[in-house]
Amino acid sequence: MPRHRNGVEPIPSARKRLLFELFFVSGFCGLLYQVVWVRLAFASFGIIAPVISVVISVFMLGLASGSWAGGRFIARLTRRTGLNAMQFYAMTEFVIGLGAFLVPWLFAFGASLLALLGEANSFAYLALSAVAIALSIFAWCFAMGATFPVMMAYVRQHRDADVRSFSHLYLANVLGASLGALVTACVLVEVLGFRHTLWVAGLLNFLIAAAASSIGRQSRGELVELTDAPAAPAGEGPVTRRAGAILFTTGLASLAMEVIWTRAFVPVLGNEVYAFASLLVVYLVATWAGSWRYRFDLARGRVPSVGALVAIVAVSAMLPVVLNDPRFVLTLRTGAYMALASIVPLCAALGYLTPRLIDDASRGDPGVAGRAYALNVLGCILGPLIASYVLLPLLGAAYSIAILSLPLIVFAFLVRHDLAPAWRWASGVAIAALMACGVFVNVSYENPCSLGLPSCEVRRDYAATVVSYGKGMQRQLLVNGVGITQLTPMTKFMAHLPLALHQKPPESALVICFGMGTTYRSLLSWGVRTTAVELVPSVREAFPFYHADAAAVLADPNGHIVIDDGRRFLNRTRETYDAIVVDPPPPIEAAGSSLLYSKEFHEAVRDHLKPGGIFQTWFPVGEEAVARAIAESLHEVFPYVRVYHGLEGWGLHFLASMQPIPPMDAAQAIARMPDRARKDLAEWTVNGLDADLTNVLSREVPFAAVLPPSRTIVITDDRPFNEYYLLRRFGRGP
Repeated sequence: MPRHRNGVEPIPSARKRLLFELFFVSGFCGLLYQVVWVRLAFASFGIIAPVISVVISVFMLGLASGSWAGGRFIARLTRRTGLNAMQFYAMTEFVIGLGAFLVPWLFAFGASLLALLGEANSFAYLALSAVAIALSIFAWCFAMGATFPVMMAYVRQHRDADVRSFSHLYLANVLGASLGALVTACVLVEVLGFRHTLWVAGLLNFLIAAAASSIGRQSRGELVELTDAPAAPAGEGPVTRRAGAILFTTGLASLAMEVIWTRAFVPVLGNEVYAFASLLVVYLVATWAGSWRYRFDLARGRVPSVGALVAIVAVSAMLPVVLNDPRFVLTLRTGAYMALASIVPLCAALGYLTPRLIDDASRGDPGVAGRAYALNVLGCILGPLIASYVLLPLLGAAYSIAILSLPLIVFAFLVRHDLAPAWRWASGVAIAALMACGVFVNVSYENPCSLGLPSCEVRRDYAATVVSYGKGMQRQLLVNGVGITQLTPMTKFMAHLPLALHQKPPESALVICFGMGTTYRSLLSWGVRTTAVELVPSVREAFPFYHADAAAVLADPNGHIVIDDGRRFLNRTRETYDAIVVDPPPPIEAAGSSLLYSKEFHEAVRDHLKPGGIFQTWFPVGEEAVARAIAESLHEVFPYVRVYHGLEGWGLHFLASMQPIPPMDAAQAIARMPDRARKDLAEWTVNGLDADLTNVLSREVPFAAVLPPSRTIVITDDRPFNEYYLLRRFGRGP
């Protein structure tokens, strides 16, 4: 076997492949954790953009800290302990695996402590929920970040000729991460549920740790101390100010844009979980393609200049705005393909540029590589927070991307001398044209008011962009571009049915999901104490757009509107109610809906109903199997359930209670209603009050006919049947 000077053997090719495979599996697990942790954080802390941002930022903070610390201390640790770097790598993978089993418990514990705080839009809650998330996942992310410099240290202990080992490991990690995000969202959660999916990742980390430990033991006597590493060529070892600034800025812009893309493309990509996962997969695959191309060009000795790469990044930044104008998209499928394709050039260019800059700076030195990578990840930490808390609430998606593009354009200008004059002018014209088009011409899915919609109003906050438009009964409510509800008498029935069917005069009611406020308004017409819970502050602020008497309704002393996550509100309140009403937000596959349809949520509702209290939940339209899963999740909690068709011929009202709900006809219902409630229900009557009530109450659906043939079809927090559906709909799943 060939030997380098000092008698130290280079890494055999078979072992190089094994290192690549270990990093591939490690990357697979890392993105599996991120996808699942985001969804579990939704359940514990609320389905709002800051939750995604905090998870991503803490994830990146851990990577940056671990990368810096691993590069800084690995040489010292190997000297003091007598262990080689591969044995420390085994330890980091073992620590990561522990997170698979501990993070769900830590999230639940943090959420229980935060239940003592006020509403979800309070500064205290937003700040402390971020702290709770950070304490839950930081340690495991720190260990993930340490894997890069620790493995590089092992490579360097061999005096291996490849001084660009970072890009070799980066390529393996990104490829594994791409597959991890894809398989987790599309297969594992649907088949195994969240808990067992995390167990799979944890066991894989333990297997990596065992394999790495074995390699470390076999490598004893083959390695030298890290302090004997050759110096980097002059001018290439330190992280230059220019390279560091580019790494930091591209990290900030790319992760901020990822948060913005997730919010902006939900209307065409489907529910938020699939939107996040599909964007993440494309982001990573494109990054991997760029990294692979870099390694390919490196082997051929034909790597483009940094100036050329930065110019491509600057040109690509505005493509997701320019190419995703709803006026030019004919179908949702076309829109989804275009949304995903539009981010590929930017991600591929960053996948090429990032390892190029770190390789140039480190020349295989894990300490320098760790610092350079930490700068990139530090930008990735700040980007999501800036996007969620500053840019999106103030500017919306399109203008936020434009702002994030500006520093990239500045860097392209500063390094323009790396380009030939013709390419310099071409890139400048392309950047100017795309920026002008994105800012002054294009329309976004998030804000369709520019399409000329009648009476259109836009409100923004940290949670969402809310659009209200239309006149008369045609008024609509959009949240992040998704149609949420419209003015319809069926939302009045959601309030009047449970109160009319209640055997005693009702005294209190709770509505979760405020929407246009119609159900809240109808509950107040009974003269009962009414609490409404709404997650998005701007939805509450839009109430006057839909109801002329909004000021009087808001002044009603019986009413109270709380800005909070519905589940969190139930967990922190001690109040009980005669009626609890839920109209889960569409689409039926959304994470917000599955958390309001799950067995665990129904148990929380049961615990907050007074004796004889009635719970009403609504299934609009969608997959029959989902309606059956909702029925089963109710059946496992409530012994008595009645089901009625919606007034307009679509949707189902589910009414559940711990006590029997006697049947009722229209005359009996009207007799129980106060005069103000009868007037409210007749306000938007279709065929008259008596006829409308008869239409609904006479078309009861036998509950047994709605239950699934297989009692295994149920919505739970661990297995959100409605939310993860790809395998089922393609006929390959349960």
